[in-house]
Amino acid sequence: MSGPTARYVLKPDPHSSHSIILRWLGEGQGRRLLDVGAADGLLSRKLTERGWRVTAIEGDAALAQAGVQHCERMVVVNLDREIPLLEGPFDVIVYADVLEHLVDPLRVLYGLDRHLAPEGFVIVSVPNIAHLYIRLLLLCGRFDYIDRGILDRTHLHFFTARSLSTFIADAGLVVERFTATPAPLYQVLPTSWHKRWVAATHTINAVVARRLPRLLGYQFIVRARPKGHGEP
Repeated sequence: MSGPTARYVLKPDPHSSHSIILRWLGEGQGRRLLDVGAADGLLSRKLTERGWRVTAIEGDAALAQAGVQHCERMVVVNLDREIPLLEGPFDVIVYADVLEHLVDPLRVLYGLDRHLAPEGFVIVSVPNIAHLYIRLLLLCGRFDYIDRGILDRTHLHFFTARSLSTFIADAGLVVERFTATPAPLYQVLPTSWHKRWVAATHTINAVVARRLPRLLGYQFIVRARPKGHGEP
């Protein structure tokens, strides 16, 4: 019998949100990390390989079962219904591509961030609803949900650069680092097109997205810490 099929996969290209998060985190060296919305362990697997002690949270029991081997502890819980009691503290909490799927993401941040270590920080990635492509769709009177991407039909919240900044502040966090990713060419184009020219184009798109994040950023990635933490 085949295992469960995850709707989302690891995005290995160097300019994807997953690659950026992994670079920002570096080697774990035994530090503890909470992976929120872990699916079948797509990020947890890489983090564990890099020496992080990972506790993962996933709402889908089948996906959680598939990912349990890739982390120290897997917690199966529907975050829209309850905030679990966890054995913290954690040096890092990662909210990768999950907050837009929650009914009340601010409540979840409040509940989980209390498990941060004194010098801990969070990493958040969310899609940019104000991307040029979405703006053009709106000009044409279209807002069609699809299976993946910015208009994923399971998204309950939509973020712009400004609303994300407000959200982070409302969560009691201070932004330390911010970047944007380009549109995912490697996911859009067929594998047979993955040639050198695509890599070059994607690299240029990444530079432009970082310089014009509000308009051309596909996803935003933020590293933030609780207010007052690490301050003299």
